[in-house]
Amino acid sequence: MTDTTSIMTKKRSYGGLSTGTVAPWVICTAILLVLPYVFQSNSALTIMNQMAITIVFALAYNMLLGQGGMLSFGHAVYMGMGGFMCMHVMNWVEYQNIPLPLPLLPVVGGLFGMGMATIIGSFSTRTAGTVFAMISLGIGELIAASSVIVVAFFGGEEGVSGDRTYGLPVFGYEFLTKIEVYYLTAGWLVLSALLMYLFSRTPVGRMANAVRDNPERAQFLGYSARWVRFYSFCASGFFAGVAGGLFAINFEILTEENLNLVTSGSILLITFLGGVGFFFGPIIGAIVFTLLQSVLSLQTELWQLYVGALFVLTVMYFPGGLAGVIMMHVAPYKLGKLGTLVVPYFKTVLPAAIGILGLASFCEIMFHFKHAAVGENDMSLFGIEFSTHSPLPWIVIVGVTLVCFWIAKRNSAELRETWGNANVLSSPKEGGAQ
Repeated sequence: MTDTTSIMTKKRSYGGLSTGTVAPWVICTAILLVLPYVFQSNSALTIMNQMAITIVFALAYNMLLGQGGMLSFGHAVYMGMGGFMCMHVMNWVEYQNIPLPLPLLPVVGGLFGMGMATIIGSFSTRTAGTVFAMISLGIGELIAASSVIVVAFFGGEEGVSGDRTYGLPVFGYEFLTKIEVYYLTAGWLVLSALLMYLFSRTPVGRMANAVRDNPERAQFLGYSARWVRFYSFCASGFFAGVAGGLFAINFEILTEENLNLVTSGSILLITFLGGVGFFFGPIIGAIVFTLLQSVLSLQTELWQLYVGALFVLTVMYFPGGLAGVIMMHVAPYKLGKLGTLVVPYFKTVLPAAIGILGLASFCEIMFHFKHAAVGENDMSLFGIEFSTHSPLPWIVIVGVTLVCFWIAKRNSAELRETWGNANVLSSPKEGGAQ
């Protein structure tokens, strides 16, 4: 019986990966293949490409923060340096006729990013915590400032541009269209994510978690915390450089913005928003942030205010990020009590969401009232046109917001009680068993 169970277990695994682990990768790959047939416009393809690049960069950053506990304020340096190197290689291919296929260009960016990480990590990874964070901030500011001085490499204020179509054709594809570039980016996304996941399963990846949680104990067991951090740092620099190479392929231009503090802060926000404690957390954060940046920014000038508020609320009330919120419901699901949360969620979350929309509407009206041109008193919100100089819209929005928040507050006690019961295993007597 034991032998039969062992054989069946081996049949359900592939190289140490169970079918439960392989299935999500297959499903996600299938979704990536189908997406261009659902969203066929060039703008949609551009957004999806940006989303894929951000996912690779966020996963690379999570190798530091989530797995190794190293908070970096300048990790955009490795993405930017890898991207700039790829732009120069792209120009060499064009003017020097170097026979390099375009799909190999991210490897160049990855190797250059890893080279930079090797140099910087040799002295920055001696310790973690505040010292590492300050060194990363200083290095980021130093290289960002050098971008306007070393014009030969960074191109000055105009940056460096190139043309991806001069690479060797691959199976007849010259990557002239957006959809060809999309599949190239999607392929690198799957490959990079898989390699980073496998790295997290290696002894170095697992020891990075131990060094993050208790470096003294890891050293007592005979592992060098510095070298574990160094290897993780170099691997993270490689995949950040891959993201830079994909950015160069997609947009064919890089500027100082690609390696400054703003980009480093954005990837920190994305990783925290998705959840640093989970491998798929940065993926969720990158998708949500890219949609907010590309879609919400077209609707309102205050989109950064809303993103910042979302980040603050996530850190304060959901430190596990959006992935943590999802994983919180695993226990109720396994206990068969997930359905009991539907009604309390509806009675609490729905009015809270309407209240948040009301608060955002108040901000929009206030912004329009303060900054609209003289004589432009009318504005449109949720398809309704009204005058911001009339007191009625202000009264309605403030009233709806306060009422919805009051309803959500009143029903929150029921939600907390139901949530507590949903996470407790019922006794046989409570379940109706004799």
